[in-house]
Parts: sequence; C-alpha cells; structure tokens
Amino acid sequence: MTTQLLTTSQQDLEKAAELIKAGGLVGIPTETVYGLGANGLDPEAVKKIFEAKGRPSDNPLILHLHGAFQIPDYCRDIPDAAWLLAGLYWPGPLTMVLPVRDNVPKRTTGGLDTVAVRCPDNDATREIIRLAGVPIAAPSANLSGKPSTTTAEHVLHDMDGKIDAIVDGGPCRVGVESTIVDLTGPVPRLLRPGGITPEELEELLGQLVIDRAVTGEIAADAVVRAPGMKYKHYAPAAEVLIVDGSREAAARYIRERFTGGDAVLCFEEELPLYQGLSPVAYGREAEPITLSAGLFAALRSLDRGDVKRIFARCPVGGGINVAVRNRLRKSAGFRIVNAESGDENEK
Repeated sequence: MTTQLLTTSQQDLEKAAELIKAGGLVGIPTETVYGLGANGLDPEAVKKIFEAKGRPSDNPLILHLHGAFQIPDYCRDIPDAAWLLAGLYWPGPLTMVLPVRDNVPKRTTGGLDTVAVRCPDNDATREIIRLAGVPIAAPSANLSGKPSTTTAEHVLHDMDGKIDAIVDGGPCRVGVESTIVDLTGPVPRLLRPGGITPEELEELLGQLVIDRAVTGEIAADAVVRAPGMKYKHYAPAAEVLIVDGSREAAARYIRERFTGGDAVLCFEEELPLYQGLSPVAYGREAEPITLSAGLFAALRSLDRGDVKRIFARCPVGGGINVAVRNRLRKSAGFRIVNAESGDENEK
C-alpha cells in the first residue's frame, strides 16, 4: 500500500472523505494529536485500525463527530451535563463517555455498553467528517504504546505503507490527547486528563472523581471505559525514569548516574544545569502549554538506538500539568525517583 500525503485543500479533504467512506484508514489532524481515522460504524474498517497500530482489541476508540447535534445519533440517555460540557468545550479537547446506541459496533466500543465521543477543534477534520457522512473512530496515529503523533511526519514514520493517506494539518497545538470524562455514573469521573483541566471540569460540574488510572497503574485484567487507561503508553524504546525534586537536587542526582546511552529530558529553564549532557527540552515550566505541545515530539526525538535510558523531569501542580504528568508517568511505567531522598516510585 502506498500512503498518500494530502493537504487541507478542499479537493484533498474530499479525497480523504472518500477513503473513509470506502473503508480506508486516514491520518487526520486535530488540536490534540493526529488520529488514525476510519468509519466508526464499519466493523471491518475499525478492525484495520487495531491491525495498523498493533492495538489490543479491548482498548475502546473515540468517535469523532461534526458537532454536538450528532450526540443523539450514537448515544442514549444523555445527561444534562453532556449538553453543558459540549456547549462550553466543543469543538475542543474534551471526550465524553455516554451510553451507546446499537448502531455503534462493539469493535468500536471495545465491547462496552458505552461509547466515547468528541468534536475535534480542527476545521479540516470536521470537514472530512461532514463530507464522509459518518463518525470517524480515531485513536492516536502511532504504533501502540509508542509516543503519540503531533505532526504528519510522525504519522508517516509509524504508518507509512500501512494506511491509505495522511492529511497534513501542521503541528498539533495542544499536543496531548483529549480529556475524557465518564458521565454514565452518579458523579462525573475523570478517566484521562488533557487540554480541559480537572479544575475546569469541577468548577462546571460541581463534583469530579479522579479515576485511579490517572495517577497510577491499574490491574492488567481491568475492564477500561476509555482509551489510554490500562496499557503502558507513550513510551520510547529507552527506559524512562522520572526524577522528582528541586532543580538542583535533580541535576545532582542525574549527573552522578549519567553514563553512555543516557539522555536528559527537561524544562528549558533547566538546560544550563545539564550542560555537556546534550539535554532535550520539551517546553518551559513557566508556560505549561508548551510542555504539552512539545512532550511527544521530544520523546520521539529520543526514540533512537543509541539512547537506552532517559532521565525525565516532570511538572507539578494542576491545570494542563496534570495531563503532562499523566503521559510522562505512563511512558515511564510509573518509575519515579525522588532526587531529595533517593526513594523510587514515590507518586
């Protein structure tokens, strides 16, 4: 298979929509990460997503819609909170888990009686959805477990020859996957942090339960209700070790242990502390949106044969830092060391 590279011209968007309608796979840009899109109502097309990614079949997919008006087409028993959230945050980096209608295949939902839906804040992808006339099921367009894709070049690296086309919409501005909130229970539950922060959700909804999967590992046999909850994700081939603590303590800890094959992933403000170690910065600690936008590109730059171990610095606090911390912890398999005490796995 030859993978076509398409632009966001109307002609190319029409090509992409035709490929989706024909059961093909298309890499699509969103504000979060690039998605690997297929007709979410076609079980055979959805099957191709799992095959191309090497994705476990019990890992549910997100249905991407053109707008909130489509929610009743694929969801039932829709609570008022869903309309409230959609009215405020759609199009945008927010996914809602709702009871599913029978027209959505079990292959899309991971066999669950719920479905995850969102409306991406990307004009090109919403136009593809409109032209195709079907919701697009789309996980991130990377090989399963690897760092997500935030440029068309990343998608081509992982999916060249495996999918029909990639629409190049430029770099993703948010850079981490959408926030996922489960609205099927008595209290909304945060299943995955993203561009819409826990604080924003709590302020709007009044209550919010943070799922265990956001901050720690869950059992291998657990049934999950959304993508990115159970399996190790976002990881380069190298071992990732998160080093917590003050800047000075972290730099001292890393320098004392740094050997050939090691690399440092840090904030721009910390680069002088790692002079001589060829550190890679993924954004500014003072500007958290730069951390989310730059994280996956930085991890991908370190996903090469000569790098065996990555010492990573992780932001603290709320806001979008919660999402960045979640992605880094999952990439590290929750291996964390406190530079002040030397204790490992202090969450």
